[in-house]
Amino acid sequence: MHWFSMGLPVTSLRNDLNPKTCQTRGEHLRQVGRLSLISTGRSDSTENPSSPSSSSLSLGSSSSSSSSSSSSFISTASSFNSEFIVSYSSSSTRPFPLPLTCESKMAARGGKRAAERSAQSKAKRAKLNQNKSPQTERKTKTVSFAADNEDASANSPASVISVPPPVSAGKWTNKERVLVFSSRGISFRTRHLMLDLKTMMPHSKADSKMDRKDKLFVVNEVCEIKNCNKCIFFEAKKKQDLYMWISNVPHGPSAKFLVQNIHTLAELKMTGNCLKGSRPLLSFDPKFDKEPHYALLKELFTQIFSTPQYHPKSQPFVDHVFSFTIADHRIWFRNYQIIEEDASLVEIGPRFVLNLIKIFQGSFGGPTLYENPHFQSPNTHRRMIRLATAARQKERQMVKEIRKEKRKEEQEVMTQDVTDDVFETPAEPKAPQVELEAPEPRRSKKLRLSELKKRTLMKRKGLR
Repeated sequence: MHWFSMGLPVTSLRNDLNPKTCQTRGEHLRQVGRLSLISTGRSDSTENPSSPSSSSLSLGSSSSSSSSSSSSFISTASSFNSEFIVSYSSSSTRPFPLPLTCESKMAARGGKRAAERSAQSKAKRAKLNQNKSPQTERKTKTVSFAADNEDASANSPASVISVPPPVSAGKWTNKERVLVFSSRGISFRTRHLMLDLKTMMPHSKADSKMDRKDKLFVVNEVCEIKNCNKCIFFEAKKKQDLYMWISNVPHGPSAKFLVQNIHTLAELKMTGNCLKGSRPLLSFDPKFDKEPHYALLKELFTQIFSTPQYHPKSQPFVDHVFSFTIADHRIWFRNYQIIEEDASLVEIGPRFVLNLIKIFQGSFGGPTLYENPHFQSPNTHRRMIRLATAARQKERQMVKEIRKEKRKEEQEVMTQDVTDDVFETPAEPKAPQVELEAPEPRRSKKLRLSELKKRTLMKRKGLR
């Protein structure tokens, strides 16, 4: 609504037009634009600017008194506007151009400053890149020092040492980033294994646990948000089975494994140790080059577990080995320390076994490229164990029932023992003996006693 339709006096218009009374420069410009509209008789509505009388009548009140007062006010405002503002003539057919507001001017000025800043930063970056030289072109520095106990001069050969160039002064070109996270429901052992993998891989990133109800295709979006092109995802089922996905995001391929025999760093307590963030060597079994699906897995493992050269979080040292060995149709992972003295290996940990299930063409899905025929699901394995235990129990029960049936059977009464005649053997016949002489008469018992008494008496007397 314009001021002339509100019936404001000319003095208020002059006070509002004063730039000192306006709070902002944009407000002052808007007041000037409104006064110019009053002088030309133009309104915000889409009307013909060449007929000021019709516009003033449409903006005024419906009564005749209000229309007359508004027309007199318009003539006064137009005379005031001619003193301060150069207005368009009523014969001009083009509308009055509104002036630029303060916000638009500030936006234009800010865009100009941002362009200047980007140009300056590009110039600085180009200058720094010109000054940089690759690692091979850098030379060793010589530093002279004076010992406290020696009086040798600083320029003597004994007091000059050479400092080699920094090892990690190259350019970080391999931008591999691995996202390591899991689903909800994992055990403490899986959580510690994830922490160990993040510790061993300085180019890894972490994320919060994914909900079980979400589909696996959501992992691709999470990787895109985290700016990662590789992913290690641990999926827990039934709070006892752990599956591991490794994928090349977002186009694939991807592989699914069953993780078995997990032993973490805190659990093993091995004597080996290595520097945190150092780059590993990857050792693969010769079987990885014989079959195509193992060759694909070797390339995936190489891109995921190898630390990029000159990574900001990595250390420029190689002091441990990741070993991937194939045995019993499974992949065995080990981590060893390289001892400097004799290049022997000492295990650090963690250790786990990967049982391959499938290889997919896409990331977390798609057509199946390979399916392991030797894989047995943990549900089937547990079912076979239960069936074997049940079979042993059934066998024991059958033996007990057979014994009970034998006891219940009626035993036959034996009238004659078969073993009675075992020790009865016929004796040899003897010839009859004929006694030709009469036997000697036997002494009576009394005579024997009397003879004994006589002997004892004679012994006592000493006669015998």
